[in-house]
Formats: sequence, structure tokens, C-alpha cells
Amino acid sequence: MNVVIGSKRTMLVRSIFRYSIITFVCLLVIFPLYWMLVTAIQPPDISLQYPPVLYPKAANLHGFQQLFQDNPMARWLLNSGFVAALTTLITTSFSILGAYAISWFKWRGKFVFGMMLLFTQMLPEALIVIPIYKMYSQIHFANNLPALSLIHAAFVIPVGVWILRPAFESIPKEVSEAAQIDGCDYFALLRKIIIPLCSPAILAVGVVAFFASWGDYLMAVTMISKQDLYPASVGLASTMSQLDTPIQELLSGALIYGLPPVILYMFIQKFIISGLTAGAIKG
Repeated sequence: MNVVIGSKRTMLVRSIFRYSIITFVCLLVIFPLYWMLVTAIQPPDISLQYPPVLYPKAANLHGFQQLFQDNPMARWLLNSGFVAALTTLITTSFSILGAYAISWFKWRGKFVFGMMLLFTQMLPEALIVIPIYKMYSQIHFANNLPALSLIHAAFVIPVGVWILRPAFESIPKEVSEAAQIDGCDYFALLRKIIIPLCSPAILAVGVVAFFASWGDYLMAVTMISKQDLYPASVGLASTMSQLDTPIQELLSGALIYGLPPVILYMFIQKFIISGLTAGAIKG
């Protein structure tokens, strides 16, 4: 009896400790977002008080109003959306073809090619941003949003290929043989069988590409210098200056800028999880 009671107490203590850690980590992650919201909806003179006010006082939407009045914020968001959508389209298309070639065909140099794709992720963007800018300037691709999406896609396609490869390989070869007997060529097999069966993994690649492009700053600020072509990340950064930083407007814009990825992830998170684990276990 005492052993049972002691065991229950031990389990209770472990549960309390576990949930305390989880609660602490959640608060640690959520607090910056909460503080950004509080700062965005109250005047700067209140936000800059010491000690800081931990709850909103004199809440208003002046920061959001000024953000759209003083800056082309709507245009910046549209630019970010356009670049991210085009990057997603390019990345998913080429990732599907690359993963199909690696997983379903035998050809000399396939392993080396796959390793080279993986090694490209070891090269930081900051190391090659200047050579890329010089090349883009020479071919007049600077200040060009579709050209910017090509750069984003180039960095994400290797990741997309390695996400899709195990998903493609998990499809039984008997399916391919049956489709070929029915008259399907290689592209028909890809279009009618592989893509529908691997749609969660393809969706996961699309989400990774969208997030990578939407959150990019380094390439965007290097390649785009015209204000009407700024993505939102560059546009928001341009509101800061040496003499003044409109805190309320800046954090209002950050909230708006951060909402689309959060909303997108909330709707398709279950597909992302199943897509990222596709092919991990073969039947």
C-alpha cells in the first residue's frame, strides 16, 4: 500500500514539474508577442515608462493608422505576398522534378548530385549576397521582384528535394509497374499517381518555401532599392532612422506582417507534420 502511495506521489511530482517547465517555456515564448501587441496599441510615452507597464493603458489604433498613412504598407505586403507566392510555385515545381529524378531513376552521379544539393545549405547567404548582387546588376535583374523570387527559390529547392525524396521512395514500385502496364509514361506517372499520393509532403515544401521567402530580409534589402518595390520586411526596416524610431508604428507593422504566416500555419499544420514525416516509415 505504501509503495502504491509513494509511486502516485512520485508521478504527481513529476507531472507538476513537467507542466511547470512547459508553462514557463510557453510564457517565455509568448511574452515577446504579448509585449509587441501592448506596445503597438498604446502611445509611446506610456510604453517607454520605467518601470514598464505590463498591461495596456489608453489603448488606441493610432499606430496602425499612421503606418498606412505615412507609408505604402499595403503595397509592401502585396510585394511580399507576390514574391512568396512565386517562390512557392517555383520551389515546389523544381523540387518535385528533382526528387522524382533522384528517387525513381538510376543514373550515374545521382548520389554525388544529391550530396551537392545538401552541401549548398552549408553556404551562408551573407557569403554570396555580394556576388549575386553583382551578377544581377550586370544583367539588369536588380529591383525586380520575380528575379528576387528566383534567389529565394534557389536556396529552398535543395531542402524541398530532400523533403520529397523519401516520400517519393515510399511509394511501392508495384504502383509504377501497374501504371506503365496501363500505358502511363513517366510524366503521366508523376502527374496522376506520385503527386496525388505525396500531396502532404508537397504542401510541406510549399509552406517551407513561403515562410523562407516571406521572412527574408538580407537578399531583399540588397536587391531592392526602390521604395515601391520593397517587401514588407525591408519597408518596415526603412521606417527606422538615426534620429527617430516610430515604435508604435513599427510594432503595429510587425504584427500585421507576422499574421499571414501564423494564419497559414494554423490552417495547414496537420498537413505539414504528415508531409515532413512522409516516407519515414515504409510499409
